[in-house]
Amino acid sequence: MAGPEGDGDGDGEYVVEDARRARWTATAAGAVLTPAGLAASLPRLTGSPPALVPAPYAPGAAVCALGALPGARGRTRRALWLLIAGVMVMAVGDQSD
Repeated sequence: MAGPEGDGDGDGEYVVEDARRARWTATAAGAVLTPAGLAASLPRLTGSPPALVPAPYAPGAAVCALGALPGARGRTRRALWLLIAGVMVMAVGDQSD
């Protein structure tokens, strides 16, 4: 039975490469979604809608930023769920707009 490193035929390289790719993807997604959420809140803050309309964007962006941290440390499942939660919070803000 093969372990997490593979069966000795060089598969361990792929496991390490896949893990590295997952960490970079989670970190990059958090780094992209955070300024996107903040940028989406800025026009709504300067406009005339009520203050509650842009309110979900900043916390959603903060949750996405928090999702980038465990992603960089290799906790990609936690990072994925935090990114999903952050985007869902921002989507609530978009629906109330």
